[in-house]
Amino acid sequence: MKIAMIGTGYVGLVSGVCFSDFGHEVICVDKDPAKIDRLRAGDVPIFEPGLEDLMAKNVASGRLSFTLDLAEAVAGADAVFIAVGTPTRRGDGHADLTYVMAAAAEIGQALTGYAVIVTKSTVPVGTNRKVAEAVRTANPAAEFDVASNPEFLREGAAIDDFMRPDRVVVGVETEKARKVMGDIYRPLFLRDFPIVYTGLESAEMIKYAANAFLATKITFINEIAALCERVGADVRDVAKGMGMDGRIGNKFLHAGPGYGGSCFPKDTKALARIGQEHAVPMQITETVIKVNEEIKRRMIEKIEDLCDGTLNGKIIAILGVTFKPNTDDMRDAPSLTIVPALVGAGARVRVVDPQGRSEGEALLPGVKWLENPYQAVQGAHLLVILTEWNEFRALDLAKMAKKMEIARMADLRNVYSDDEAKEGGFETYIGIGR
Repeated sequence: MKIAMIGTGYVGLVSGVCFSDFGHEVICVDKDPAKIDRLRAGDVPIFEPGLEDLMAKNVASGRLSFTLDLAEAVAGADAVFIAVGTPTRRGDGHADLTYVMAAAAEIGQALTGYAVIVTKSTVPVGTNRKVAEAVRTANPAAEFDVASNPEFLREGAAIDDFMRPDRVVVGVETEKARKVMGDIYRPLFLRDFPIVYTGLESAEMIKYAANAFLATKITFINEIAALCERVGADVRDVAKGMGMDGRIGNKFLHAGPGYGGSCFPKDTKALARIGQEHAVPMQITETVIKVNEEIKRRMIEKIEDLCDGTLNGKIIAILGVTFKPNTDDMRDAPSLTIVPALVGAGARVRVVDPQGRSEGEALLPGVKWLENPYQAVQGAHLLVILTEWNEFRALDLAKMAKKMEIARMADLRNVYSDDEAKEGGFETYIGIGR
């Protein structure tokens, strides 16, 4: 199959590379000349384990290429994927479809024969029909079908998720479109990974419903964690006991400083907005959004309490600022709420993150970036673990404690135990939900 992938952001690049590894001919399109130059030079603009090597392999095979010319990529394509950004629109919380609709119009003008136009971007219910209208307006004679193919990639594990998915969701309305999509995903079908065919609206809704449910699980266990702290329970034991119930499952039950990233914040807001527009308020989702923000503020209060009620003049070492480990993504990370609050209160903040500095320097002004945790804690009054990178899971706690002015730790990811911290020489340790 010949595939055009419009957009080389996280979803577009990972999808394009993986489709080429299936054996398809893939041309990835972007309007940013600097990004295309980097990709042609083999430089991956995002951090995703394994992506650079897989991209190089498929470029060398001739199956994968990059271009600024959308018309060149779309001409003769069997399928054209739209994988552009849908950020939260300012003012109303809805997904901004500006880039999606612009791409649809350009695709319509560039079509040279029948193609399936596939929306990979996360879009509100009804968007695929709007895409079809935009294509017809741009080219009334165009031969095409539209399809909805939402992505379910976890940053840090995206390649494995693409190659070994829980399921592939495909929304189509014609048998012709279904056949094209079936041919594209044939390598997964042959290995018995489930492909779920639905209508357009159901496919669009599945994405939002799935992300809102996962965000709800995270927020639920974070609320339980706050209650555990008051009643003397341990949220780790509670989560383990809950997660062993097959109806609940153990994933997304790890207490922490709140969810962030490119999907959950944006998609929960969009789902809430969709509900409002259709007079079916998403009350659970709206509450999840509110509680998640409260959880981040609760973390600031924890840190302030550990600093004897005042942050002014305190040296605080922060380990991890990306929204999760194994990514450089800072979008809606809890650190973007917590760290500025510390700086604003007069704290002297030092930051260590294996991949976060490239984005974080612009987003977190007023902090000092260091290369390793042992530098960061020199003379510090508090150590805060904010993102659970593997590099932070086996620290020499005794060495850390000796370097600190006051050996105190706020472990906001429950990486260590109270006993481990005390044995390492920390005089004060707090985790989450215990």
